[in-house]
Amino acid sequence: MISKKFLILVIFGSLAISLPAQSIKVKKEKARVKGENVEGFEVELPGSYGAIHSDFTKFLKTFGKTRGSDPINVTGVTLGTGTTTSTVYGVVKEKEKDKFSQAWLGIRKEEWPEGDYDKGMKELEKMIYDFGKQYHQEKVQDEIDESITALNAVEKQQQRLVNENKNLTMKLEDNKREKLQLEKALENNKVEYESLLLKIDNNKNAQDSVAQAGVQIKKVIESQKQKKKKVN
Repeated sequence: MISKKFLILVIFGSLAISLPAQSIKVKKEKARVKGENVEGFEVELPGSYGAIHSDFTKFLKTFGKTRGSDPINVTGVTLGTGTTTSTVYGVVKEKEKDKFSQAWLGIRKEEWPEGDYDKGMKELEKMIYDFGKQYHQEKVQDEIDESITALNAVEKQQQRLVNENKNLTMKLEDNKREKLQLEKALENNKVEYESLLLKIDNNKNAQDSVAQAGVQIKKVIESQKQKKKKVN
């Protein structure tokens, strides 16, 4: 029997399929780095601070060497076609506990070579967008995996029910054959029963006739004995 928890999983999986595509919105925003407000770009994502911070750190490690956690310092970052020696800073801000957080990337203008700052900012905007897109895609993939798990469970349950139906149908056919055999045996038994009753009745009548004949023969014998005694 399908459990209530299983049905809820299937229902929520179906609802997830009907949700519209997520639009990644990146906005220019400041964050506190080394005691000052630094320009950068951020994206708001559904999830707890811890979950997003973990995913964000893994994402940034693909671009360079990371250290620290608030902010996350990334060095040796490849931006565009070149690798910069300046630091890129990553910050995660909790907006609504366990529900929404914001991932932010920024650079300090004074740490960048003259003329490279604007290019770096443009690359950061793309990076934070890519992270938001990757994050949502992974969440959707999680939903897909859950839906596939639910589908597999449904198909497994369906196959179990099909097999159960086959077994029940076979048992029903066996039961029908046994029922016919029993009905035939019962009918034969009824005929044999009535035949035996008739034979018993005939036997009783025959016994009565034979007994009557015996009585008559006994009378004849007695009469013959009396007749013998009278012979002189």
